[in-house]
This record gives sequence, C-alpha cells and structure tokens, in this order.
Amino acid sequence: CQYSQNVFSIINSVQITEKNAEPEKTLLTYLRRNLGLTGTKLGCAEGGCGACTVMVSKYHPYQNRIIHYAVNACLAPLCSLHHCAVTTVEGIGSVASKLHPVQERIAKAHGSQCGFCTPGIVMSMYALLRNNPQPSMHDIQEAFQGNLCRCTGYRPILEGYRTFTKDGGCCGGKGQSNGCCLTNGHTQEHVNDNSTLSAQKLYDQSEFMPLDPTQEIIFPPELMVLSKQPQRELRFAGERALWIQPCSLEELLELKATYPNAKLVVGNTEVGIEMKFKNLLYPVILAPAYIPELNIIQNTQDGKRVLHLKGCCQCMLFDAVKKLPAHQTEVFKAVLEQLRWFAGQQIRNVAVCHKRVLEMDGKFFPGYRKTILKPEEILLSIEIPYTRKYFSAFKQSPRKEDDIAIVTCGMNVFFKEQSNIVQSIRISYGGMAPVTVLATATCNRLLNRQWNEELLEEACTSLVEEMSLSPSAPGGMVTYRRTLTISLFYKFFLNVQHKLSLDLQKEVVFHTYTIKSLKNSAWLQNIYRCHDRTLFLCLQAVPPGHNSDDVVGQPIMHLSALKQATGEAIYCDDIPCYENELHLALVTSTKAHALIKSIDTSDAMAVPGVVAFISAKDIPGSNMTGPVVYDETVFADDKVTCVGHIVGAFVADTQAHAQRAAKAVKISYEELQPVIVTIQDAIANKSFFQPVRSIERGDVAQGFKDSDHILHGEMHIGGQEQFYLETNCTLAFPRGEDGEMELFVSTQSASKTQALVAKALGVPANRVVCRVKRMGGGFGGKESRSTILSTVVAVAAHTVKRPVRCMLDRDEDMLVTGGRHPFFGHYKVGYMNNGKVMALEVMLYSNAGNSLDLSLSVSRALFHMDNSYNIPNIRGTGYMCKTNLPSNSAFRGFGGPQGMMIAESWMSDVALSCGLPAEEVRRMNMYKEGDFTPFNQRLDKFTIDRCWEECMQLSDFNKRKDAVEQYNRQHRWTKRGLSIIPTKFGISFTAAGALVLVYSDGSVLLTHGGTEMGQGLHTKMVQVASKTLGIPCSKIHITETSTNTVPNTSPTAASASSDLNGMAIYNACQTLLQRLQPYKDKNLKGCWEDWVSISFCMQLFIEYLGYDFETNSGKPFNYFSYGVAVSEVEIDCLTGSHKNLHTSIVMDVGKSLNPALDIGQVEGGFMQGLGLFTLEELRYSPDGYLYTRGPGMYKIPAFGDIPIELKISLLRDTPNEKAIFSSKAVGEPPLFLAASVFYAIKDAITAARAESNLTGPFRLDSPATPERIRNACEDKFTKLCPPADPGTFIPWAVQV
Repeated sequence: CQYSQNVFSIINSVQITEKNAEPEKTLLTYLRRNLGLTGTKLGCAEGGCGACTVMVSKYHPYQNRIIHYAVNACLAPLCSLHHCAVTTVEGIGSVASKLHPVQERIAKAHGSQCGFCTPGIVMSMYALLRNNPQPSMHDIQEAFQGNLCRCTGYRPILEGYRTFTKDGGCCGGKGQSNGCCLTNGHTQEHVNDNSTLSAQKLYDQSEFMPLDPTQEIIFPPELMVLSKQPQRELRFAGERALWIQPCSLEELLELKATYPNAKLVVGNTEVGIEMKFKNLLYPVILAPAYIPELNIIQNTQDGKRVLHLKGCCQCMLFDAVKKLPAHQTEVFKAVLEQLRWFAGQQIRNVAVCHKRVLEMDGKFFPGYRKTILKPEEILLSIEIPYTRKYFSAFKQSPRKEDDIAIVTCGMNVFFKEQSNIVQSIRISYGGMAPVTVLATATCNRLLNRQWNEELLEEACTSLVEEMSLSPSAPGGMVTYRRTLTISLFYKFFLNVQHKLSLDLQKEVVFHTYTIKSLKNSAWLQNIYRCHDRTLFLCLQAVPPGHNSDDVVGQPIMHLSALKQATGEAIYCDDIPCYENELHLALVTSTKAHALIKSIDTSDAMAVPGVVAFISAKDIPGSNMTGPVVYDETVFADDKVTCVGHIVGAFVADTQAHAQRAAKAVKISYEELQPVIVTIQDAIANKSFFQPVRSIERGDVAQGFKDSDHILHGEMHIGGQEQFYLETNCTLAFPRGEDGEMELFVSTQSASKTQALVAKALGVPANRVVCRVKRMGGGFGGKESRSTILSTVVAVAAHTVKRPVRCMLDRDEDMLVTGGRHPFFGHYKVGYMNNGKVMALEVMLYSNAGNSLDLSLSVSRALFHMDNSYNIPNIRGTGYMCKTNLPSNSAFRGFGGPQGMMIAESWMSDVALSCGLPAEEVRRMNMYKEGDFTPFNQRLDKFTIDRCWEECMQLSDFNKRKDAVEQYNRQHRWTKRGLSIIPTKFGISFTAAGALVLVYSDGSVLLTHGGTEMGQGLHTKMVQVASKTLGIPCSKIHITETSTNTVPNTSPTAASASSDLNGMAIYNACQTLLQRLQPYKDKNLKGCWEDWVSISFCMQLFIEYLGYDFETNSGKPFNYFSYGVAVSEVEIDCLTGSHKNLHTSIVMDVGKSLNPALDIGQVEGGFMQGLGLFTLEELRYSPDGYLYTRGPGMYKIPAFGDIPIELKISLLRDTPNEKAIFSSKAVGEPPLFLAASVFYAIKDAITAARAESNLTGPFRLDSPATPERIRNACEDKFTKLCPPADPGTFIPWAVQV
C-alpha cells in the first residue's frame, strides 16, 4: 500500500496534522514546545513518576469499541499517535472556564501542595473514570501505581477521590453507633473506648460538583471514520532515525528482512529509555501496533490461550479466572498477579508482552536481553496453558508498586496420581544470573520423592549450590538474593503442601515450625493485598466567639491548588520560549578524582544546532563559588573531585541537540588516588572538613563508673535524594546593558542565587534579578545546590548574548546535586538495671561530599543527639567527612533526623539489654518541663508528655500491643511490631522581609522573602495579612518572590519561613495601619477602600540566635516543636517485605495558622521519613558512580506505602508566643516520626529472632529495606547462605 508522511490526531478537540514528524520526538515535547500545552509536566523522562500522564483515546477495530487509557507522554512517540485523540489536563477544564470534578476534588481535598505531580494524577483519575464512572478504591489505587507525589503523603488525594466511589467516602458502617467515622467529611464521637477526641473535617464534600459522564468530550467522529478505513503505511524520516508503521504482517516481515537490525516499538517503554539514557541509536524503527494479527486473543483447541503481541492480556485473563474452574487457572492467576505489580498503569497500557512464543528452556536466552530469534524474525504470539494446579510465581522487589524485581521465580510441580510423589517439577529464577535460569540439577534430585520435610531439606541444600552468585555480582545484595531462592521455594513448598492436604484429605506429620505455618496459611497470600485506607483527623477546636471573618486557623485551600489541578499554574520551564532562546546541557565528569588532560569537542560541535561550548575560560568573573565558603568551582578547571563534577556545557537550538553534543564530547583524564567514597574511607584517610565540633555536659567518665552496665553500638543511616518532582531549572535573560541579567529560577534561595551569579559574572548584585514564581518541590535541595546550575546558565547567556534555558533531566539532577547526608554513629551507653541511662558518648560522622556546602548547619545532628531524653552525662562529637562524592546538602530536617535516629538506636539497645518494654524505657528517660539540654537551653512549655499520653490514647497502644503479641505467638513466618517514638526539634530564626503594596482600588499586592514550593507559605502569608489588615483574602494577591522587591532574604528552609515572613508581614501591615489611622479617624463610617491611598515597604530583621561551641553557651534555638508517633507493621520473615498497618501521630504545632496545610505537612513529612528509614537507598559503586539515578532504581514511597490506618491529631491549647499568631514551625519536625515505623520493624524482627533463640541488641542500619529485614531475621535458611568475608572481593555497591 502507499504510505503517508503525516500524523493526524486530535488534541483537546483540535485537529492536528504534523507533516514529517520527527521519530525521536515524544508527545510530551510536542505538547510543551510545539503546542504550548505546559500542564503536562516532565518529571523523569522514563515513565516512572506519572507527571506527564495524558489520556489517549482510539477506536479499536478488533475489539469494535473506543478505548481510553492513560499513557506517559514522556515516552509516547509522536509518530505513534496517528488517528488517536489525546486529552491533556487543559482539555478537561480550567479555572477560567469550568473545572472538571476530578480537578476540583483534588484541590479542595488539599491533595495538591507543590502541584507538579497534580496534572498527571488528575489525568490518571480522569482516564479511570472514562472507563469506570464508579470505581472502587482498589481500582483507584491501581490506577495510581504509576504516579508519584513527594509532598502530600498521598492520603488527601485518595480521600478526595474516594468520593467518586460507590461508598463515596463512607466508613461502611464501622462507626454506626457514633456516626460515620474515619473520613474527612464526617465526625466521630470516639476513637476508642477511652478517647474523647473527635474527628473533624477539612472540607465539605457536599459542595463538590457531581460527576456527569454524559457531559464528557465525545470521541471525534472523524477519527472513528478514519480508523474503520483501510490503513496505509506511515513513514517518517528524521535527523537520525526512520519510523515505519506497516499495516500488515506481510509488510512487517518484508521490512524486517530489509532492515534486520530494526527495533520493533509499540509503547516505546524500553527503546525510548535506551536511546535517551544509554545513548543508543536505532536508525530504523518499526511500529507494528496496528497489524491485525498482532492484536487478537484466542482460545485454542488444545486447551491453551494464545495472546498475540498487544492483546488486552489482563482483561481476558481476568475474565477467564472468573469463569473457569480454579484448578485450570493457576497460571492465569499467577500471570495476573505479576502483571499487577509490573510497572505502572500507564506503562502496562502500552507495553508489549515480553514472553516468547518458543519453548522456554535454557537455550532461548543466550545472554542478557538476548534471544535466539533471528534478525528477520518477529515474535507473533505466546501461549499460556490452562492447567497448572500446583503453580506459584513470586516477585520480590524493594517497593511492591512499579518496581524492578530483585529475584523472581516460577515453580510448578506434578504428582503421581493420588499421591504426594513428585512426577515432574520445574523451578526457574530471574535475578540470579544475566538470564532466567532453570534449577535443573535440583529438579532432577527431587523426582520420585515424597513432598515432605526431607525433600525440603534436599531442595534447599541443592538450591544453595546451584543458585550461587559471585560476591561481586552486578546488582549487589548477594546474600539476600541467595537466601531468597530458598525462602521462596519454602513458600512454594508450603503452598503446595496446603493444597495437597486438601486434595488428599489426609494429615501429614511435619516439624513444629511447618505445622505452625500451615495452621495459619493465610500469610501465604500476598502480603501486599490492596487495603482500603482509613483516616482520623483531630484538629484544634475553634475558640468561642471566634470572628468568622478571621481566616487564621481555618483550613483554607492552597491558593494555587485549582490552578495546579488544571495545569494553569506556571513553573519555571512553563515560561514560553523567547524567540532567539537557546538550550543548555551539562558536560559532567565520569571520574571521581582525576586531572583533566584534554577536552575534545570537535564531534560535539558538529551536531546540528550547536552554538557554543562553555567552560571555565568563559567566566568573566570568579570561577569560585559556594553558599558559605567559596570552595567549589562553577566549572572544573584542571581537576575533578567527583563523578558528576560540571566540566562544561553546550548551548544549542534545542534541548535534544544540546544533550546530544554533551554526550559526544571526549574528555581525557589522569586518575588520582585516593578515591574516598565512604565514611569509612574518610576515617581511614582522616579526610575531614574543619572544624570538628563537640558538645559536652556533666561528668561522662563518672557517669560510666556509676552505671550498672555499658554497651557499645553502631548504626549507619543512608543518604536520601530530595526527589522534588520538578528538577532544577533556570532561564537566564541578558538585558543587554550594564551587565544586567534576569533569572527565572526554581530555587529556595533567590538572594544567594543573585549573589553567586553576580560573582561569576563579575558584576554588582544590583545588576542581577532573580525571580521565583513557584517550585515543584524543594525540601532543601534547592536551597544551595540550585546555584550550581544557575551560575552555569547565566555564564552561558552572558557568553552567547541570548536567553538560555536548562531544565535538568532527572538522571542529571540526581547525579550533580547530592542529597541528604549519610551518617555513621558510634555510641557508648551507660545505664542502670531499670533502663535509666546515666552516661552517653556518641561520635557522629556525616558524608559531606567534595565541598563544605551547608554541612556546618547539618551539625544540628549534635543538637539532637539526645532526641527527647535527659542524659545527665553526655558528650557528642561531630565529623564532616570530605569525600569524592557530589556535595551533600540540606534536606528536610538538616541533620536532626540522623542525630535522633542514632539516639533511638541506643535507646532500643538499652531496652533490649534490660529485657524491658521499649516504651517504658523511653518514657523513664524523657525530659520534663524545666530540664536543660546538653547545650544548656532550658525547655519551657515542654509538651512531649502531653503528646505521648494523647498518642497512647489515640492509638489504643496497650490493647494494640496485646494483639501484636498474640499474633506473633500464632505466626512463625510473619511477625508484627509496635513502637512509639517522640521528637523534639529545634527551630531557629534569621531574617526576613516583606513588601505590602496597597492600590487605590483597595487591592493589596503582597511580596515577601519566602518562596512557595508546595508548603502553602503564600497561603498562610495571605491569611496573616488578611487578619492583620482586617480585609478578606480575596483582596490580597502574591505574584512571585523577587530580589528586586525584597532584597537580602533568607533561604526558605529550616521550617521557619512562616515564622519569619509572617512576622515581617505582620509588622509591615501594622505600620501601614498606623499610617492609615488618621484617615480612619476622619472617616469612621468609611471602609477599607476609602482609607487606602498609600503603599508601604518594611523589612524586619529578627535577632539571630547564637551559640558558642567552645563554652557550650548561648541559645541555638528560639523554641522547639514536639510530636509523638505510634506505628504498627507486619513483616514477612522469609522475604523481608513489610506493610504499614497503623500510624497515630500527635503533633504540637502551637496554634495552627491553617490546619489543612499543617496536616498536609505532617503527612508529607512523615511519608518522606518513611522513605528515608524504610525504602530509599542511594547506591554507589566503589569508584563513586551513582547507580540510582531515576525512579527506575531509586524508589520513593508510593500510594500503596501509606499506613492502612492513619490517625493525626494536632495538640490543643499550646500557644507559642515566640512566633506569628502563636503558631509553630511544621515543615521539618514531623519527618522523624517515621522512625516509629523503623523501630516497629525492628520490634517485629526481634520477635522473629526469638523464634531462633536470638535475644538482645542487634544492629539494623537505615533504611530497613527488605534485604536488611530478611538478613536480620536469622533462621535455618540464612545460615545456608553466609556472606563472603569483607576484603576478599570488590563489591558492586558500597555503603557511603
């Protein structure tokens, strides 16, 4: 057939014809750069975060229906959308016209904070509702498996969208006697039998617009007509690639013969990632998605179901499971279970089946990602058999949702008739070699054996021998992976034994632990079953006589939430391109410590569209930079000190061209020694930044002498990537005269950006303006590290005299910016028989990276080494390790969580050593009102005791503990744990400024020094101004943060922004009111508009709190925020997986300015802490190369990780006179409360170890990943897989 060169599609009801489409261009790039539809965001470029989600609709001729499905626009090739309708977030509603209910509900339910992920979540929900207008909560949670949010903690999103379900948010009658419970929209009289706390609402769901499916946009009739017509071949020739979409199987085979090395692409979920991140090029791409033979599913006469290339596998298998007898669908159910956890919904919607039509044996996969298919052959179909009665499939991964497997396995066994004698058995593993491997030797040994304990012992011994791994194997976790092979076989063994006992209807004698397992066989089901989440909120009561016009203390919606839900909120990269704008891409070092011998840019400069290469020689000012001391360079000059050190940058007409040039540059190095990567390396080489700091109180030596016991311990706490959804972005616009430069930056520190750019350009700071509209998250990562990009972009713009833009890709951002400091703590504790701690000596080591950055501030870990415990004799010493890693920096908590985590480690060890309940030991050692800290600061208005008691009541701790102990007595291979953890977090002030402009019509323009990154700062500041001025919020507007309106501001960090900027605004408004008073006196009956005719600017500086380490005197903190959390978990002792069953949090936020925003901060901080302590793991090679550079390998918490039951209470009647309107900081303090989950896991591990007669303290490093949990649950299986001796091999990854 003749071929076409045009892509015809309809985007948001507008017909689009793209002639000669570029095969390498994605739908996301086309939407944002060609059509200006910037609501769809770039978060990762690999389909792992969902920020780019859109809905694609098309008529499926083989199913004879219209299908709607969510896709990742960052992966979808533009060429693949021929005859498709695309709907983006802008296409379903807007603030200016009419909101869609999906947009309204996420905003009004407080489910949007920074808002960068919001459009993608909106579109995932919208696509679900187009297919199912009344979904279940299970459907909603499954739809969000491909979406991530770093701010909200997910709960408000689920609660808002629960209103679309049949239950509509009702508790289902759980609280009939006391009214409907556990939701935002209703109240509950009692939490438990002893509680008098009442649940309260943050929004009124009766105000939501109803969903009317009949009003949705119809599928374009013209596409329906075109889809039914005979299809023509499509061909698009780009700069480097040819895209061909054949319309018949015959054509496809001819093309494959002509282009034997051509890649077949359907969803682009693999090839797209290879081309972008692995720098691979495929000159010819074949797209077979519309070939009839590859889009069908059929049943064969020999009892098999044939799935062709892109058939609706899940739907058909699900139907079969419902209709067919259970014994025929074991394989179907196993496939469905694996597909359920394979990637996210957006990927599953377009991905191709990766199984093969040929017989699966040891020869089919000759190597990693290689098959025996000939170049001219294609995969036509796969066959799935009906019958496999004794069949199981397992997948173990760090995070269950959308994660890559550590080990997978499939096992099936046939028995001789009416017996338990093995006739045939097959065991296969993934993750134990470059290819899937069959345990052939083990299978042969088990033939003709009875399915009993002797077979189990034989199988385990054989699998250990057969499934061996080199201790240096890629992927690491060698001991864990080897243990998993036998642990998963044991699960299969028990599963089969359970079914056998039912089938044969006879009792079989087993060892005690197997009997205990079989009696509670429910645990064999997936520990990750979808659970409906429940919520209880207890807010602060509104005082009697409260003025209804006073918005302070009210749950006002985030001011930008609606715009964020519609895609109308503007972020840095959403600013339209200037006419002559250029794009920049970084060139970074591939060596951790080396001299630069030469840089060859000849090939790179030959890339089309490249304008210039920028390096150190192009800097007009100083190449030295840094937020505190100038110990960094804008560009590496002659030496690099980490992998990711910025060497130069290319500017080109498009981002793609700039990135292609950056990959083409050739740099020659002379490597230097030593390469210091880990804290242990730094200790061995005495590589520390100065000063080394200490805090000491009491007589430590005497304290140890007076103690009954002394213990020593160690703990390592891994680093953490901020993973803000919006990566670092800068747009620099040279003004053309007097060296002026205007910068649009995603930064928490506009003034520091201004100062460092001016330094690099060699101009006074008054020539540089830095503007910040909003950020898609920051969390400290954009306080100082954003400047490493801003200075580079500014120098480039100065050099080429044109606007220059750069938004880093996720892998670049994670490589160059660093993150939370990894910590290592060594402690010595003296304590009495009753658990009272008498003396503590602790040494804290932080991995600072290759520059000092803000690591001095991270020494706040020393100020939190006591957490909430009064230790009479204490000494702490802090070291900042200088290593060859990208400089680590600020991250929510700033060293505090690490210091407190190590405190809880030694407290846990003391409790285990004494054999006492941990909660009793913690309570005994806790501070009391009027006590002094190790740095001699008195604790006034100390509320932890109140938080503790209320949290014990809220969680029904004692009853819950009894239930946990009973559960553990009844279960061998799953255990539950419970923990209660307090936090005491110090808050410091620096300086802030505010500008209040009042216009003649009475409207107020408010500007302050803080930046909005999702925490709702602007919303709170409008509330403060509204209360102070006595006018409605609707009259007040904040447009942006800018250095030309409020200069010399502090970074928006350390949780103090509401305190600082709120007080600045309050003082400015008070002075303004004083100036207006004469006008009010003259016109007492007048209104606000009658009185205003003046504007006023005021900057407020607050006393800096100083502390002297030499004399241990001063006042490092203005006040403390307090909180307590109780968490309950369940662990799978065989795999190390865990699920979060319950969390109760009581937080002292003073008098809340906005309970909706404050609870959002509590939830979001808690979930970030959950990631820090249980999930997120940065993995480096021994040479300092970061493996985890995107959501594919670095896993932050997902929707399924939130506690099944979550209760949050804001402590009442605790005004704080030291901050604006008696409020308290709330951004950072809640994060550490997630340690309650970590120590609940440790409690569960303790119960598991007791089964093996192991008692007393044991080391558990953070995060408590499945690997660490499994290895700590020592048993007969772990003993079969001992780790290799350190020093006898080079590990794949090291603990930095």
